[in-house]
Amino acid sequence: MENLVKKPRPFFDNAYAGKRIFITGHTGFKGSWLCEWLLQLGAEITGYSLPPETRPALFEQLGLKDRLRHVIGDVRDLPKLKRALQKSKPDFVFHLAAQPLVRDSYARPVETFETNLTGTVNALEALRGLKNPCAAIFITTDKCYENREWRRGYRETDCLGGHDPYSASKATAEIAIASWRRSFFQNHPVKIASVRAGNVVGGGDWAADRIVPDCIRALKGGKPIAVRNPRATRPWQHVLEPLSGYLWLGAKLSTLKSSDETFCSAFNFGPQKNSNRSVRQLVEEILKHWPGRWVDQSNPRAVHEAGLLQLDIARAVRLLGWKPVWNFSKTIAQTVQWYRGAKSPALARQLLLGEISNYGDDARREKLPWAKS
Repeated sequence: MENLVKKPRPFFDNAYAGKRIFITGHTGFKGSWLCEWLLQLGAEITGYSLPPETRPALFEQLGLKDRLRHVIGDVRDLPKLKRALQKSKPDFVFHLAAQPLVRDSYARPVETFETNLTGTVNALEALRGLKNPCAAIFITTDKCYENREWRRGYRETDCLGGHDPYSASKATAEIAIASWRRSFFQNHPVKIASVRAGNVVGGGDWAADRIVPDCIRALKGGKPIAVRNPRATRPWQHVLEPLSGYLWLGAKLSTLKSSDETFCSAFNFGPQKNSNRSVRQLVEEILKHWPGRWVDQSNPRAVHEAGLLQLDIARAVRLLGWKPVWNFSKTIAQTVQWYRGAKSPALARQLLLGEISNYGDDARREKLPWAKS
């Protein structure tokens, strides 16, 4: 099975081959994709996270537990996090651990802030004790901006905020990152940046109350897809898009001799503007590849969620030479193909590795700087 998939090229200036990587939230959807890609790039990974929350879970489908150093821990536990991070002597850190769902944040606001804000502060404090050079990428969200329902994309210099507890917790995490960076990391071997992605989709997301896995569960069960907010627009992107940005920014940070705020700062990694589509358009695109139907279950008394949201990626394009590779149609086609084909752990991993390989080939054809080999 393994030899059916081409081994990825040594992208990102070969920055990760043989390097030690510490990842929080490695058991989640996005963390699992990141772990698999880094393993293919030759990295040695220590993951620190709570156990997978979903059944099934991509982390388990990929058999990642046996291919990295797997530490069960909570980012709210500063002593344990500090011990695990410093023991790993990381060359790179990716902080993904979070309570990631808007609607859950209304039910669990205190836990959301404890995980997303205090967990971030704990990761920053753990990094302060490192003596070796390290590039650290802190992942937040596009929802960290004070949403004005603007038709233009939000820029990194726009005001932070958040109506719901999830968005507000991520905005305050961004403020904490900027504060720690300026207060403690100006003359420090650790270089820090924060990154804000759009609405990420891709094979292996099994979270509850998230539109793509909700669609897949309904289609698998032969039921209509219940859509609660069909007119809301989001910056949809394949999970590999922001991950390529995180990895390329990490590679850039690792070469810095000082804390240059050009790169030790915030970056948006979203899709092209034409990939900002409504939830209805997303669902109907999915149905092109997996026939079924959907029903409008809008509820005017439901908790508040943003109606219009998009990112301005000009800074990442200008400073990093990064840009999205796959358009909206290909993103959805690749995503549905994974769910329809991943009928066993072996097939799940084969399909995922194939997508990583194809994505890298497409980026190389686009002559993106991170994809040179």
